[in-house]
Amino acid sequence: MSRVVGHDDLLLVTLDTLRFDVAAELAEAGRLPNLARHLPGGRWEKRHAPGSFTYASHQAMFAGFLPTPAAPGPHPRLFAARFEGSESTADRTFVFDTPDLVSGLADAGYRTVCIGGVGFFNKRGALGSVLPGMFQESHWAPEFAVASPTSFESQVARAEEVVAELPAHQRLFLFVNVPSLHQPNWFHLPGATRAAGDSRKTHAAALEYVDRHIGRLFAAASSRRRCFTIVCSDHGTAYGDDGWSGHRLGHESVWTVPYAHFFLEPGAS
Repeated sequence: MSRVVGHDDLLLVTLDTLRFDVAAELAEAGRLPNLARHLPGGRWEKRHAPGSFTYASHQAMFAGFLPTPAAPGPHPRLFAARFEGSESTADRTFVFDTPDLVSGLADAGYRTVCIGGVGFFNKRGALGSVLPGMFQESHWAPEFAVASPTSFESQVARAEEVVAELPAHQRLFLFVNVPSLHQPNWFHLPGATRAAGDSRKTHAAALEYVDRHIGRLFAAASSRRRCFTIVCSDHGTAYGDDGWSGHRLGHESVWTVPYAHFFLEPGAS
């Protein structure tokens, strides 16, 4: 990353609330054709989330603590604040001297842009302004929210506008928080009803919905130059697993998340 930063554009996509097991099953079954073609080996990497809910996890990720490989470490990090005694900072790590990665990339000459989804990015109050406030430019609209059946395609349209307006020489760090997996997601499964509510099946249908539109996001992000891309979940969620429901709790379904990083060559889709 010490060589990537300053050369390539950067894209970070958090598939908010996506469970690892659902993501892995769909990729293996060929139900994620647009994502799978970019996943190394066509498979998600199993990792542990840095937090059990959106706010905590994104605060950690924006400090350089991406989901950690689910195997004994140490695991060198891609990004890290300069911190004496850090055992996960390596020669190839991009080290920044600011309090967070977003401002560190801004100092490195990047235009930092946030396209929010869930409530922690809606800028409707003090708490919902903290995370988007880290960026030079942030976007949120009701059609991006968790209750919108067309949330992700609306976000992608905004991302296309953002990229189109940038000068060709300007490096970009684009962050997109995708809300489609977060409850409510029942409307992504044909035949499902509000009364029946969300389930593991509607969660899977929401991921298929995201896959249908993510090629446009990849195309926009790589339209100007090569783009280093991270796609991951910030945490999972429980659907009655061992009696647990939801997240902000310590169950395996919450802590285990899918992760991938890869380069998008110019013109990728």
